[in-house]
Amino acid sequence: MKTTLTLWFHAACSKSRKARELLAARELELELFEYQVTPPTREQLEELLCKLDEEDPRKMARAKEALFSELGLDDADRDAVLDALVAHPELIERPIAVLGDKAIIARPPERALELLLP
Repeated sequence: MKTTLTLWFHAACSKSRKARELLAARELELELFEYQVTPPTREQLEELLCKLDEEDPRKMARAKEALFSELGLDDADRDAVLDALVAHPELIERPIAVLGDKAIIARPPERALELLLP
């Protein structure tokens, strides 16, 4: 039985495509979660934060995007940032690889392979 790894993926992103390519070459089932096509729920984001071992949702946000600043998220509280990520999934960093109870922001894409280490 193969292990299933989920990749939070955006097809227009070169880093997402590179991570998919690297992971597809491994002996595992690869599930793509196209989070901009099917936006995540707040619960999914909370779960992802736990798997990333992070408390601050800014750690998984594209803070350099103009929209991030326009929404005032630099100084916003945790709930406001999570609400913004649900409403604007384009602000979620990509790609993010998830395996079991662990996740990693795959920047550079090769970081996704760290989840496969014993």
